[in-house]
Amino acid sequence: MSLLITDECIACDACRDECPNTAIEESDPIYIIDPDICTECVGHYDEPACISVCPVDCIVPDRDNVESMEELKLKFKQLSEEE
Repeated sequence: MSLLITDECIACDACRDECPNTAIEESDPIYIIDPDICTECVGHYDEPACISVCPVDCIVPDRDNVESMEELKLKFKQLSEEE
């Protein structure tokens, strides 16, 4: 499942630099996560890096983009092959 940044985002930029897939983009007024690129850090870290650095805890699972662990692993593999 992709992650989602809620309206509580303070646009502090902490999450964007932590994303290994560059799935987080600056938007107005809050940041957004591209669900086609977000792997919840599967393949990179044990837990989503953006969640661990968010000072206001505004990053949550995106219920509109539910993916299994296998799907996240496949997405990571496909993104790695594109590089």
